This record gives sequence, C-alpha cells and structure tokens, in this order.
Amino acid sequence: MTDVTYVLSKILWFVLRPGTLALLFACIGLALMWRGRRWGRWPLLAGIGFFVVILATPVAPWVVAPLENRFARPDPVPAHVDGIIVLGGAVDQNLTEARGIPALNGAAERMTEGAILARRFPDARLVFTGGQGSLVHGTLTEADVARGLWTALGVPQDHVIYEDEARNTFDNAVLTKRIVQPQPGQVWLLVTSASHMPRSVGVFRQAGWQVVPWPVNFRTGSSTAALYDAPFPERIGQFEAGLREWVGLAAYWLMGRTDALFPGPR
Repeated sequence: MTDVTYVLSKILWFVLRPGTLALLFACIGLALMWRGRRWGRWPLLAGIGFFVVILATPVAPWVVAPLENRFARPDPVPAHVDGIIVLGGAVDQNLTEARGIPALNGAAERMTEGAILARRFPDARLVFTGGQGSLVHGTLTEADVARGLWTALGVPQDHVIYEDEARNTFDNAVLTKRIVQPQPGQVWLLVTSASHMPRSVGVFRQAGWQVVPWPVNFRTGSSTAALYDAPFPERIGQFEAGLREWVGLAAYWLMGRTDALFPGPR
C-alpha cells in the first residue's frame, strides 16, 4: 500500500501541479481559439488568470504563512539536547552524482542548521534521514550527499547516524525511530523547513515520538517587501510548495499518518 501511495503521489503531482496545469489550460485554449472555437477563451483565460493572480497578489505567501507560523523554536532553548533529526529534501543527489560535489536546493538551511546544531550541542546525536525521494534517480541517496557535505564541513562523524531508505515524511519518522530508539524524557530537535513542520510533527507524534520543532528555511514575512519582492518564478514555486503541504496534511490525516488534520503546539 505504501508503494502504491508513494508512486501515485509523485505521478499525480507531476500532472496536477498548478503551474503545469495552468500552462496546459492556456495552450489548450489557445489551440481551440486558433481553430475558431470561441469557447477556447475560457481555458485560455483560466490558465493566464492563474499566472496573473500569482504575479499581482500576495496569494503565494498567504498560502505558506499559516504553515510557517504554526510552530516556533523553543524559548528558552533546552539546556540539554539528546539528539538532532534533520529531514531530507534539501539536497540534490542526481546533480551531485553528475557533478561530483554536494548540491543543495532551496531548502539548504536544513543542512547548514544541522551542522550548526552539531557544534552547539556536541554531545547530541545527529541524525540525517533521507533516501531516494524521486521516481527517477541515480545511485546516490540523500544520505550519501549529506555525509559528503557534513564531512567536508568538519562535522564529527562519530555522533552522526545516516538513515538512507526513507522516501517521504512518513518513512522519515518510522525508520528513524526504529534506528534511534528514543527513550522517554529525551529531548530531540526536529529540523525541517518551517512550512513542512506541521506535517512532520504530526507524523512523528503519530509514530509515538514527541520531538521539539526547530523550523528553518522561512519563506514568508509580514512586510510589504516580503509579500511582493520575490521574483515571479519563485512565487509560483512558493504557491505550489504551500499547496502541496496542505494537500499532504489532508492526505496524511485521512491515511492515519498524523495525529491531527493541522498539527499544532502542545
């Protein structure tokens, strides 16, 4: 069942992601108009309208902000930390394999924060969890890239654990817990993108692991500049990422993988 849902999620998102779907609608409408079908103006307007809304309004940050604002870092910071969990999704293993050096994507702060926390809490165990997150991939896993990057950054490897089989957030929680076997009362920080934190916390709680959220990689703010300054392609990506998280929250809740529809602080 897990394999089926994993494959379906990848295929459906590839086809139905808003930017791709809007472009498809616009092309269909344009082709129909070219052939004299006047009703083609409706899919054309729908496709172009999506891009106009993304460009002219702050709808993208509006979609993402509630996710990012759901969890804050602990205040005060725990005096003692037993472990740090860094979720995959910040590295590009295919590009790393092609070029021979660790490649990071827009969620790179997950990796840099992991290295920072390892220095801040030198006695804590550092865990990276990530295998192959795409249907088409090479031989390297995300964990392979993480190992190369953190080794180059000087992170002591005697306290690091690499989980290399997880393909999604559900796998991250289940497989990491199986390896680490956390004990009651231990303090484990969970490092992932702020917009991804609600789903991640919900999954870890459902797996029986009470983690401490440590969000990174914020993409929204409250100022006018923060709402409108991002370039157009980035705003499309922001909207799609936010929508994907909302859909993921609903899907995981329906499948019983999270403890709530929109997990929040306790």
